[in-house]
Amino acid sequence: MMNVNSNLIFLIVSLLIISCKNEKDSDEVSKNSSMLSPQYITILGTVQDGGFPHINNTNEFLSVKSRKTKKELVVSLGVIDRQENKKFLFEATPDMPEQLAVLDSEHLYNKTIINGVFLTHAHMGHYTGLMYFGREAMGAKNIEVYVMPKMKTFLETNGPWSQLVSLKNVNLYPLRADSLIKITNSIGVIPFLVPHRDEYSETVGYKIVGKNKSALFIPDINKWTLWKKNIVEEVKKVDYALIDATFFKNGEIPRPMSEVPHPFIEETIALFNKESEMLKSKIIFIHFNHSNPMIDKTNAERLFLEKQGYRFANFGDILPL
Repeated sequence: MMNVNSNLIFLIVSLLIISCKNEKDSDEVSKNSSMLSPQYITILGTVQDGGFPHINNTNEFLSVKSRKTKKELVVSLGVIDRQENKKFLFEATPDMPEQLAVLDSEHLYNKTIINGVFLTHAHMGHYTGLMYFGREAMGAKNIEVYVMPKMKTFLETNGPWSQLVSLKNVNLYPLRADSLIKITNSIGVIPFLVPHRDEYSETVGYKIVGKNKSALFIPDINKWTLWKKNIVEEVKKVDYALIDATFFKNGEIPRPMSEVPHPFIEETIALFNKESEMLKSKIIFIHFNHSNPMIDKTNAERLFLEKQGYRFANFGDILPL
């Protein structure tokens, strides 16, 4: 009798193991299937310039060390065209070496570490990763860096960035607002000006246009009311809208929030309150400050917004173009 029971238990355990393996394999197939599109965007970072964990927040570092939470990389996108064996980076963050390694190992390997880098503006989380192309690190040659006019001048005339230019570690490619540039036969990019704290350069968002789908990328902007365009109408024109979600609501940080006037998530959802769930589902919130409770995937308010259709950027997400 004991032998029969033992055999039965062995059979049940074996079936459970096989079931779990099949479920895991199914997840892998699903993940790989989402990459069957030859052109796509992948999210390489989701948080604001200071990263997570954040300086002067020891508890966040301890939480990551104890694995209660996980490290999040600064906002960046990878844009891949497998047909032409090319890959591009949007934003050169302090986490750029890790993000380039992810592109290389998980998406597309080619002889060039990156075929081009697009910058939005001259705040620390969006361009300082360029330093890794310099002689102290990679010593790269002629990496194409796509920049607006003021950003170009800033890099050319201020050290240490000017050394990257003089040593030809990077080649600055000038962009014009609202002018399409084709980076492959299937992918185009359009920069457009947005209001922001432009101490050193102008600030742009990008429209990334593929064969079948398009995306807005606006990681940094002041209040929506200060922009000459209507964000609701702009979202209607695309399939994905990766937009500024630095803060959830007013009073979130212990300093005057007028100094960093991003649109609160609460303000953004108020603008879309009467819109359809389908339109809301185009919105992918990104660029979270470490104080933003929406970083936590289990947060009740985040779960509530997801039920309404809104999405939140996660590292590794794939958006087919």
